Amino acid sequence: MAGQGGSSAGGRGVVISDNWPGYSLDLFTYPQHYYGDLEYVLIPHGIIVDRTERLAKDIMQDIGDNDIVVLCVLKGGYKFCADLVEHIKNLSRNSERFISMKVDFVRLKSYHNDQSMQDMQIIGGDDLSKLTGKNVLIVEDIVGTGRTMKVLLNNIEKYKPKMIKVASLLVKRTSRPDGYRPDYYGFEIPDLFVVGYALDYNEHFRDLNHICVINDHGKAKYRV
Repeated sequence: MAGQGGSSAGGRGVVISDNWPGYSLDLFTYPQHYYGDLEYVLIPHGIIVDRTERLAKDIMQDIGDNDIVVLCVLKGGYKFCADLVEHIKNLSRNSERFISMKVDFVRLKSYHNDQSMQDMQIIGGDDLSKLTGKNVLIVEDIVGTGRTMKVLLNNIEKYKPKMIKVASLLVKRTSRPDGYRPDYYGFEIPDLFVVGYALDYNEHFRDLNHICVINDHGKAKYRV
């Protein structure tokens, strides 16, 4: 992505610029039932895998002395979370520092027309009071304005964990000056509607390995 004015490893994530044209769909394989529904490939699967491996290394270096409770935010976060945890386990296996990890899953539900997000429910997950005194790593697929994540963090902080870190595969560039930034993120992307690698549009495209930009035809086809 770099040599074409596409990206740089700005800060702690790969930055994909607004004028990045992406990759032609013809260069990759993807499920035939999505032919005609996508604009282009934004991030190929192989690059996601390599970047996730590096994030695992960074996390391991920062908090690898501790036992970690991984809190995966469903549904979109499950693929990134599974890959990230697998990489951390592999690194841990081959280092002097063995890291014990317990993975739990939560879903966030905000009341339908409520913009304030204050009434967000956290569904599932073991009793959150078990996070007291623990090192918590929240794993999310994509962070936009960060409002949801802030509400989740406030909820978890009530239980006084020892440490809390957030890893997100993607961060959307928004115009908000107070934009929230996770501790670890894979890619900073333009404000585009992306699908694939477990990111869905009305439950479709979870079986697409690459992260792609959906086109108008795809949006119309799968609109509910």
